Amino acid sequence: MYFERIEQLREDSDLTQQEVADRAKITLRQYQRLESGERNILTSSFGLACRVIEALDMDVSKFYHGDYYLEEEVKTMRGKGIASRKKSSI
Repeated sequence: MYFERIEQLREDSDLTQQEVADRAKITLRQYQRLESGERNILTSSFGLACRVIEALDMDVSKFYHGDYYLEEEVKTMRGKGIASRKKSSI
């Protein structure tokens, strides 16, 4: 699920929930709702989503253009071959 991916990204960056919330300028509870799946980052305000994405050291432009995915693996064309990549957007 997308919220498990958010948690994974945070943990991979060695950040606490509070650190992500502080970077995103949101309350800890707001962030916890996103990470627990209580609130969906994909349906939250664009501004909030952008701040959380940046707090997780991800590129907002890539998120906006659909280069990050949250759930399953997808196939993409890269050059001559097909490369597999994990959906990892927020």
